[in-house]
Amino acid sequence: ANGAAYKVGPTILEELGVDVIVVNNKPNGYNINEQCGALHPKNIGKLVTEYRADIGIALDGDADRLVIVDEKGEVVDGDKLLGALCVYLEGENLLKGKSCVATVMSNKALEDYLGLHDLKLYRTDVGDKHVLKTMHDESVNFGGEQSGHIIFGDVAKTGDGLASALQVLALILKSGKPASAVLNSFDLYPQILVNLHVNGKIPLDEIEGLDKILNEIREKGMRDLIRYSGTENKLRVLLEGKDEKLVKSTMDELISFFKAKL
Repeated sequence: ANGAAYKVGPTILEELGVDVIVVNNKPNGYNINEQCGALHPKNIGKLVTEYRADIGIALDGDADRLVIVDEKGEVVDGDKLLGALCVYLEGENLLKGKSCVATVMSNKALEDYLGLHDLKLYRTDVGDKHVLKTMHDESVNFGGEQSGHIIFGDVAKTGDGLASALQVLALILKSGKPASAVLNSFDLYPQILVNLHVNGKIPLDEIEGLDKILNEIREKGMRDLIRYSGTENKLRVLLEGKDEKLVKSTMDELISFFKAKL
């Protein structure tokens, strides 16, 4: 991404015997993250298919984020990456506490996938500092955000895109399968996010009837995330669940409720 890892990234991979095709490694002080790297992974996807590469590795300017592109040129979802790495670490007896940390933005399918492997998911507020704090508090050595901040606590105390990339390569080599197979082990649940303009930010716990509605939503197996924007007069409403039609109809009911109250 014409940033911090422009030299060390390719060097380490080449020393490990990887046939590396390097792009966006000519920083000039102005072109960092410019149409490249983890912020624009689809550009890497085109190159992966063009060069018939096994994998695409996209870092961001300060090299703390990682986005992976599989051999088909498809961007791997961050939650799927977290799930695959967590199960891999458990299989290698490298995961502490049989647990992983992710944020409230991670899809519930990740939580359910880890549950199938008897692994627990701790959720935090958005931000890798919150992930790191929970990892420390719960004595967990792996966590991250779906955006690509991945923290291997035994390797570094913050996100390190290159260290994460090496772990992904280790996982793929160990499995003997292509990236598209090993990093695509579950389907994400349908998710809807609506930003609703509001006249005032009444505390959510003071809105009469909201608890009842949310309890009904959760009893139906759906997950909700409702919060006010920190900078705008907007309420952000997120719903997700296995049944897309149910998610849509429930969102319509929620929006009608909030419009009446706010």
